[in-house]
Amino acid sequence: MQIALIVLGTLATAFVVMLIVAKAKMKNIPMVADHAKVLTLTDKNFQQLMKNKLVLVDFWASWCAPCRMMAPVLNEVAAELTGNSQVGKVDIQQYQSLADKFKVRSIPTLILLKNGVEINRFVGVKSKEFLIKEIAKVK
Repeated sequence: MQIALIVLGTLATAFVVMLIVAKAKMKNIPMVADHAKVLTLTDKNFQQLMKNKLVLVDFWASWCAPCRMMAPVLNEVAAELTGNSQVGKVDIQQYQSLADKFKVRSIPTLILLKNGVEINRFVGVKSKEFLIKEIAKVK
């Protein structure tokens, strides 16, 4: 019984240490500049930039480490998209009204919109391959 408690205590301690290290690493994720093809969406330009387009919209915030992890992925997706398909970003700190309109409750939230109408929604960190595949389904 004592051995089981020692093993369990050691595992719990190791888990807590891993969480602390992971959290520290996530806080240090640098901000990445947006690719030239990424649309910066605001409450003023949102409707106009959605017309006749398929847009993957990233709802994000600068303080969100998973959002910072998504930035390079979204840059790669934007670089690969052609035609009327694009990537856009909404800073929820600046444009809370857009986050409210789309009922964004956690970030990062990625919403695929066709002509401004929601087609699909993804919450959390996603891979470039996953996003390209989901966009291709709608094209």
